[in-house]
Amino acid sequence: MNKKNISLTSLVKTSGCAAKLGPGILHSVLSTLPKFHDQRLLVGFDTSDDACVYQVNDATVAIQTVDFFPPMVDDPYRFGQIAAANALSDVYAMGGTPATAMNLVCFPSCLDIEILKEILEGGYSKVGEAGAVIAGGHTIADPTPKYGLCVTGFAHPEEILTNANAKTGDLLILTKPLGIGILNTAAKAGLLSENQAELTASVMATLNKYAKEACRGLRVHSCTDVTGFSLTGHSYEMADGSRKTIELFTGQVPILPEALEFASMGIIPEGMYNNLDYLEDKFTCKNPIPQNLQDVLLDPQTSGGLLLSMPETDAKEFLKRMEIHTPYASIIGQVTEPKEKPLVFL
Repeated sequence: MNKKNISLTSLVKTSGCAAKLGPGILHSVLSTLPKFHDQRLLVGFDTSDDACVYQVNDATVAIQTVDFFPPMVDDPYRFGQIAAANALSDVYAMGGTPATAMNLVCFPSCLDIEILKEILEGGYSKVGEAGAVIAGGHTIADPTPKYGLCVTGFAHPEEILTNANAKTGDLLILTKPLGIGILNTAAKAGLLSENQAELTASVMATLNKYAKEACRGLRVHSCTDVTGFSLTGHSYEMADGSRKTIELFTGQVPILPEALEFASMGIIPEGMYNNLDYLEDKFTCKNPIPQNLQDVLLDPQTSGGLLLSMPETDAKEFLKRMEIHTPYASIIGQVTEPKEKPLVFL
């Protein structure tokens, strides 16, 4: 198969984080499994957090995560960058610094091996940008190409962030725009312009390293990254884990150009419907919102931004620091005492 003529996205049914199992299915399995108990395991999967945290000694914790998925773009190098940025993000969301990474590769034997080289080069570029190192990996032959990383990072125990510690009065900040899943679906259908496709890919390939660094010295009560479970899903997990209600200012959520238009046309990834099935009884709308906006709020993101819960003064300082990195970081909600539903769309 000629490298120049191959479209990576033509080899997959679903792409990026939209390929993940639906949250309802996953929860039904995980909830039946026995739980391990170890006093050094500070964060496991009980609160649906982004990574596990294991205490090495009094001054150091190890943060471990793994993430891989099928391509959402046709360019192999860009795919490698996005997959690596997505996997590294979980360490940043937990307050850590990535140190080592291991490649995870599924690759069709019919493809030119040069494509695999470019995928790996893309991953290497982002791991290097993160200041980490790739130390090996694992490959298997598979009809559907997939790539990602197993990442280990480190932090001081007092630096660890979780998705279950939001405080009443906090403001919610989102650091990347929504609509990635919808736009990737439009691109697969050949409906996206070249400029819009490049903007979407650039957002996905941006490391959350810079958002994490902008938090230095500020009070961050809770943090997660927004991926396949959507802004709605990750906000719900934060509200539920913190035993609070989160009110989302839906009119202030940053959204990529054309995402609302494609949603209105029904260009929706399957993952959005999986998210809706699981979440529809967990949120309420104070006022009616357009259907296309609700679809974007439930859209599965690939390599999305950080969602941070911070006191107002810290949130405003954080936004000032982020101005040099992105025009998208925005205050999108607030944390309140528990109400009838854990999530309210305003």
